[in-house]
Amino acid sequence: MNAERDLSPLTPGVVRALTDKLYEKRKVAALEIEKLVREFVAQNNTSQIKHVIQILSQEFALSQHPHSRKGGLIGLAACSIALGKDSGLYLKELIEPVLTCFNDADSRLRYYACEALYNIVKVARGSVLPHFNVLFDGLSKLAADPDPNVKSGSELLDRLLKDIVTESNQFDLVGFIPLLRERIYSNNQYARQFIISWILVLESVPDINLLDYLPEILDGLFQILGDNSKEIRKMCEVALGEFLKEIKKNPSSVKFAEMANILVIHCQAADDLIQLTAMCWMREFIQLAGRVMLPYSSGILTAVLPCLSYDDRKKSILEVANVCNQSLMKLVIPEDDEMDEAKPSVTIPAEPTSEESISKPEAVTTGECQLVWASRGVRKVRGIFSRDRIQVTLNLDGIVQVLDYHLSDTAIGMMTRIAVLKWLYHLYIKTPRKMFRHTDSLFPILLRTLSDESDEVILKDLELLAEIASSPAGQTEEAHGPSDGSDVRPGPVELHVPARAGQLSSSSTKGLECSPSTPTMNSYFYKFMINLLKRFSSERKLLETRGAFIIRQLCLLLNAENIFHSMADILLREEDLKFASTMVHTLNTILLTSSELFQLRNQLKDLKTPESRNLFCCLYRSWCHNPVTTVSLCFLTQNYKHAYDLIQKFGDLEVTVDFLTEVDKLVQLIECPIFTYLRLQLLDVKNNPYLIKALYGLLMLLPQSSAFQLLSHRLQCVPNPELMQTTWLCLGAALGTKKTAASNIDYTELLQHFEKVQNKHLEARHQRAGRAEQLDRRVVL
Repeated sequence: MNAERDLSPLTPGVVRALTDKLYEKRKVAALEIEKLVREFVAQNNTSQIKHVIQILSQEFALSQHPHSRKGGLIGLAACSIALGKDSGLYLKELIEPVLTCFNDADSRLRYYACEALYNIVKVARGSVLPHFNVLFDGLSKLAADPDPNVKSGSELLDRLLKDIVTESNQFDLVGFIPLLRERIYSNNQYARQFIISWILVLESVPDINLLDYLPEILDGLFQILGDNSKEIRKMCEVALGEFLKEIKKNPSSVKFAEMANILVIHCQAADDLIQLTAMCWMREFIQLAGRVMLPYSSGILTAVLPCLSYDDRKKSILEVANVCNQSLMKLVIPEDDEMDEAKPSVTIPAEPTSEESISKPEAVTTGECQLVWASRGVRKVRGIFSRDRIQVTLNLDGIVQVLDYHLSDTAIGMMTRIAVLKWLYHLYIKTPRKMFRHTDSLFPILLRTLSDESDEVILKDLELLAEIASSPAGQTEEAHGPSDGSDVRPGPVELHVPARAGQLSSSSTKGLECSPSTPTMNSYFYKFMINLLKRFSSERKLLETRGAFIIRQLCLLLNAENIFHSMADILLREEDLKFASTMVHTLNTILLTSSELFQLRNQLKDLKTPESRNLFCCLYRSWCHNPVTTVSLCFLTQNYKHAYDLIQKFGDLEVTVDFLTEVDKLVQLIECPIFTYLRLQLLDVKNNPYLIKALYGLLMLLPQSSAFQLLSHRLQCVPNPELMQTTWLCLGAALGTKKTAASNIDYTELLQHFEKVQNKHLEARHQRAGRAEQLDRRVVL
């Protein structure tokens, strides 16, 4: 090959020098090339300039010989210097071969390539911006170069390029974002540092609005925030902090909806810094964007709720999560109960509603993450949205599924369970019509929650159940009957209780359908009472440890008369007679001793109204499951003659240790403040003979125990009738002696009912004893 003719206008001496292994000789050749190109520029000979660049590129820079490649690189740099301001016309031809050498296996050659590109960019300045993406791509690779000299050279070039971008107002941000989004997911430490440094630079340029493209890079920024390098984490933290400041300054230009799912994902990160930062962003988003965030509520709750149970080691995350939770709750308004869920939201991308997306928290985040990238082809939401400007549909189904999941998870923390119950209560207050569609599925979970170890959780659970039982929305078409179908007649809306055999109390039909003559109770009230008693029956430990606590709280939250009336009515049909007796004893103890039942005791004490007499008859029929509680009810209602008649029947009953223990407890109760009026009535011997007889009857039942001594001493204090004869009238007036206020009560029928119930209990005991005997025989055999 005739090299001299083929490579003209380069002289043979220049060609030899360019391929020499010594840098100094290649430098001399570069000066000759610079001189040659300057002449062509002066002559305006563009064809020759292009020809020289092509020779240096094809025959040298892209040669297989390493020294030739080095000569080509220094020659291209010399061309750029010679061209000066005109270098912008030839940048593509100058840059491409140099960038190719960035991938060379020889580290020295990569360094020379970096040096050559530095000289080219330094001359061209702003003219290189149209080629910024390829320069950035090449630099991002050199930033992670293992050779320190190459890395040092790339840093010089990087700073030069940043200066050019900062000075220019012609930077193509739209064209750069796809490359940035791709490179931001690099796992290389140096590449990440390079990316963050560029984001910080672009963020600082007033003419570049990087905030518009934040949804494209936010996920990558949070990934980098978890880097092992403290320096990189700090840089990323600063970048995110700057973005958040801009968001607060210019909320109208922020695409909140497009970033919501990204934050949901990173709010669940294992890394504390990522989680705290994402949670802080979520707090600001909820407060700035308001109801725009509602379609993402289920994902937000999935991320936030577990954080509410964090201990002091993660106190910062806990505090921010709590603010997020409270702020999100405030966004739910009564109008959400009226909005048609079938209407799509105006511009906000909808939240995934598939069953898989909510089956567990991880699934929620995965589904929503897919939505983030899929939503790029959809019309975007811009600006801050007020309630007047946009209708946002509350995805109640998704929220309820998340709350259901967290309440069912036994491993979840106490504060999270409390927050879930508060959320459900809030939703029943704000959107009762829609919430009652979920009541049948929530009911079993809420009942199981009554077994929780925390009293505070149980209190919140009872508040929620009380709201469900008393909400007027429970009587609408959406409030279906109980799912298990037990103890009810088929009905379209209200839960109907089947009539019991025998005589019913004089309650109205309304009272049988839902609750005793109280219109505020709905069909779920009776369902609640039925299922609560079933739970007590199947979980006796719950009844023993929390039964009284639960019933007392319900009496505060709902009408105490309704509670006792409905439970008594249900227990009347209870097949497990032993449980019925235990439950009646529990209810009776609460009735006689709890301060919450003060009004109900006063109502029963005098039996002045038809309602109070009706309640007494209802309670009496169920109280017959336990003979001693029946007597105590008669004492409470001042039915002393009937109490005496009942005690006379005790001689026909099987007297057991448990029976005598209950009589002992009743004697103790008689000495309590609740029965002060009863003890004072002992002074009026003439008008209360059956009270004294009943007490003597109890005394005769007791063995000579401490209770026997106590009651015996009390009866010894009863005055002599002859000494008290002159004061009977005064005492009768002063004590308000009970007349026959309940004269319309059929006590004969009540006594027959008592005998009937006791016979059932006797048969049941005999059957249990028979089964036990058969079992013993089998064991012996």
